[in-house]
Amino acid sequence: MKNQMLIEHVQEGTKGYFKAIRQNTEAGRLTYTWAGEDKFIIDHTEVYPEFSKLGIGKQLVTEAVKFARDKHVKIIPLCPFAHKVFGKTEEIQDVLFH
Repeated sequence: MKNQMLIEHVQEGTKGYFKAIRQNTEAGRLTYTWAGEDKFIIDHTEVYPEFSKLGIGKQLVTEAVKFARDKHVKIIPLCPFAHKVFGKTEEIQDVLFH
């Protein structure tokens, strides 16, 4: 239980974020902005230094992908980290906006 990761999703109007919580502490955050009704832009992904090397950034991108699939929308990964994850992970490219 101690190493369990919780990811919370908050949407506030046209913006939102996924927040990773580990050991009752925020470990990282992925922010996004809606670009119309059918796609959203991943603006920024940040993992706090004390939680680096745990794969938290990729878990945040994975949650955004699940959200996009559930909503039947696409993602524009403008954040360099998210863009890199999409480039390396073929199985999530179904939600990539072209």
